[in-house]
Amino acid sequence: MQLRALRAVGTHGVLAEERQRAQPFEVDLDIDADLRQAGQSDDLADTIDYGALSEAVAALVAGAHADLLEHLAQRIATKVLDLAGPRAQSVTVTLRKLRPPVPVDMASAAVRITRP
Repeated sequence: MQLRALRAVGTHGVLAEERQRAQPFEVDLDIDADLRQAGQSDDLADTIDYGALSEAVAALVAGAHADLLEHLAQRIATKVLDLAGPRAQSVTVTLRKLRPPVPVDMASAAVRITRP
């Protein structure tokens, strides 16, 4: 299962200005999951609800401050695996800060983590 380019604003980063001014973040999720039962049943109860996942991830990005992208990505991975339950074997989270406060032209700064 994949979720792409989920966008939310949050106040994450080490600099004082990043704690005060919300900035945009983008999240991609790659969930390794056994979805055979949903493929056969056509029943939402037999899959991972990507609507619930997207709401939870957006709430984490908009929620409590994290200094590091790595820490926020870990929070996201933990929440995704909790919500996905035993169907999910692992998740890869790519978290991008879309306006990093650097003195050069850069589209984003990102981390990618995989958690079993």
